[in-house]
Amino acid sequence: MAGLKIGDKAPDFELTDKSGKTIKLSDLYKDKNVVLYFYPKDNTPGCTAQACEFRDSYQDFIELGAEVIGVSSDNDKSHESFKSKFGLPFILISDKGGAIRKAYGVPATFFILPGRVTFIIDKKGIIQHIFNSQFKSTQHIPVALDVLKKLQ
Repeated sequence: MAGLKIGDKAPDFELTDKSGKTIKLSDLYKDKNVVLYFYPKDNTPGCTAQACEFRDSYQDFIELGAEVIGVSSDNDKSHESFKSKFGLPFILISDKGGAIRKAYGVPATFFILPGRVTFIIDKKGIIQHIFNSQFKSTQHIPVALDVLKKLQ
């Protein structure tokens, strides 16, 4: 995974969401731990199950002092529809061109399907955990929660 490992500084990024609000990773982790999860595509079975599991556990993440950010290459319109359809309370960002995915070294599965990887980033911007599992989409949530509990 492009050499990123636990203990490395998380690559920063800055994007503008659909409403024109700037989302900068380093601004988020000043106050909170960040669960940055990369997923293949909005409205697909595994990605929907994963997003809904993050939604259902979102209050647990908040109580553990964390923010959840989902990243895919879908456009803002797709993200807004996905969020609305499933009541997703967390940030979804569009990684047009795959620059963030590349910076984090998220691999493609079978060379074509964008990978599913979750990074836990602490308040200093340090990667505390990396979980890579394309086919165990809902396992990302309990793993992330366990890591965040240990960071308390």
